Amino acid sequence: MASRGRTGRSHAGRGSTDADVPVSPELLQWADLIFVMERAHRTRLSSRHRKWLNGTRVICLDIPDDYDFMAPALVELLKKKVTPHL
Repeated sequence: MASRGRTGRSHAGRGSTDADVPVSPELLQWADLIFVMERAHRTRLSSRHRKWLNGTRVICLDIPDDYDFMAPALVELLKKKVTPHL
């Protein structure tokens, strides 16, 4: 998930090629803050897209990536963990 300021706009996408919104240089340059669910996601993002991060802060939420899309428990956990960073 990438965030741009306090506009409430975000993009979500896994780093894999089957993501609804795949990570791209344009998306990374647009973001001023990036959230990942697991440390492995941060590692993969950094190794594949290091030159596009340009010092953008990447925050790992330490949430296992095993929830169904928009599962109520996941949504609540995201609200709890993301809100303090906004």
